Amino acid sequence: MTLSQSRGILLYGPPASGKDTVTAALAELDSRYVPFTRLKIGSGRTKGYRMGTPEQLADLDARGDVIYRNDRYGNVYVVDRLGLDQAMEGGKIPVVHLGQMVGMEQVTALYPASWARVLLWCSKETSARRSAQRGDTDTAARLAAWHATQADLAAHQQAQWDLRLDTDATAPREAAERIDEIVRASSPRS
Repeated sequence: MTLSQSRGILLYGPPASGKDTVTAALAELDSRYVPFTRLKIGSGRTKGYRMGTPEQLADLDARGDVIYRNDRYGNVYVVDRLGLDQAMEGGKIPVVHLGQMVGMEQVTALYPASWARVLLWCSKETSARRSAQRGDTDTAARLAAWHATQADLAAHQQAQWDLRLDTDATAPREAAERIDEIVRASSPRS
């Protein structure tokens, strides 16, 4: 598969909207779906990240390999070209989690692939409950990010989505099946 035939999924949504849960359901549905592990520079939770150093970030920046950088919760989270290249090896389909429209725009503009753009949403109350259930120690910051995501969507009303899902009303398996349909429909024919 050439780079232009590569496929990926961009899951956009506020904290605790179900990005991890839906990604796990996608992986159960088809082993080609893999979570994209962003590079994280900072502290706190390490599961689901490739931990890096400020020097590594500076090196990626110097080479032009930073696709998107987000500073949140006192850390730096990076979507990088090399990480995406590796995630797409062998026909794999990475699932990239984002909570900012600028990230969605930068990944689609700067990394040539067929991207399925999916909006996951849940109520603020659900976000708070899920955050507490998974043991987050910074739920207040995550609720502030929920509000920031809501404002981000309002500021980008022209955004194009392949699929919108309310995770308050859509089970993870159903969400995964609907996303899979979108990806399969956009697959390049061999």
